[in-house]
Amino acid sequence: MKSYVGIDLHSNNSYVAITDESDKVIYKKRLANDAELILKELEPYGESIVGIVVESTYNWYWLVDRLQETGYAVHLANTTAIQQYSGLKYTDDHTDAVWLSQLLRLNILAEGHIYPKEKRGMRELLRRRMILVRQQTSSVLGIQAMLTRYENVRLTGQKIKSCHKKEDEILKHAKDDSVRLAVQAQLKVLNCIIEQIDSLEKNILQEIKDDEFFKLLKSIPGIGSILAMTILLETGNISRFKSPGNFSSYCRCVESKRISNAKKKGQNNKKNGNAYLGWAFVEAANYAIRYSEPVKKYYQRKLSKTNRIVAIKTIANKLSKACYFILRDKVEFDVKKLFA
Repeated sequence: MKSYVGIDLHSNNSYVAITDESDKVIYKKRLANDAELILKELEPYGESIVGIVVESTYNWYWLVDRLQETGYAVHLANTTAIQQYSGLKYTDDHTDAVWLSQLLRLNILAEGHIYPKEKRGMRELLRRRMILVRQQTSSVLGIQAMLTRYENVRLTGQKIKSCHKKEDEILKHAKDDSVRLAVQAQLKVLNCIIEQIDSLEKNILQEIKDDEFFKLLKSIPGIGSILAMTILLETGNISRFKSPGNFSSYCRCVESKRISNAKKKGQNNKKNGNAYLGWAFVEAANYAIRYSEPVKKYYQRKLSKTNRIVAIKTIANKLSKACYFILRDKVEFDVKKLFA
């Protein structure tokens, strides 16, 4: 007899349901989030278990890793692509877990990607760096606002960041003692953030600077070290994408809409895909326009027919497809193939 496991994962507990080939529930129980406890409960059904579906929540790493280490075939449910019948009057954790097991049995489960465990730490460093960069920008804007509001002094963001170890160069503009103290406090926060950003960048570069794909990605106009890091670490194994179009869609570089009879009937989920890659390719498109003449000419032609946002997104789409072939075939970027 074959059995299928669905796990509705929460922050402090998991609801586990096991169904057989006829969809009969043969086990159901809410368990604490303890990997060893969950494994112990699954043990009596071990030989019959075809696969285990874990709901893709923010905290799935520990559970999926432990289940895989034990030898189970684990599937990560893509919650944004899974919907139960909308006519159901009542659902709970039990019905959700059973539904996951049923989808697995029917072989129609929409799956998410289980990113390799050994690379997750490096990707986490990069994501922390991006958060710190946003905080850095917030700190700089706060200092600029205070000096402009109280002293009518306008300093560029670059000026403030370059003087982060020379506080007096900034503080001399604040005449009021309280304002000076507020600016000083924000500068100390900024100093700490800049130091941590530098530290994270050095660690990431140390790990991937010799990576062949990292060097190839940097051959694309508009893509420097930071964007190459982001694309490489967020993409993972390129073979999981069947075509450049699939990869571009995952990078949020494809318009989200429903078409019927050549008419737009609505929008699909615009948030499907990877937000970090979506940001990276839009950034790359903006830089490519500045530093690559063929890309700039293509952008100007596109801009004459549509608005700036669509033109930028079009270039981001082309760059994402170029990255697909670079990562798949290990070739350098050829601008003539995309922007001739």
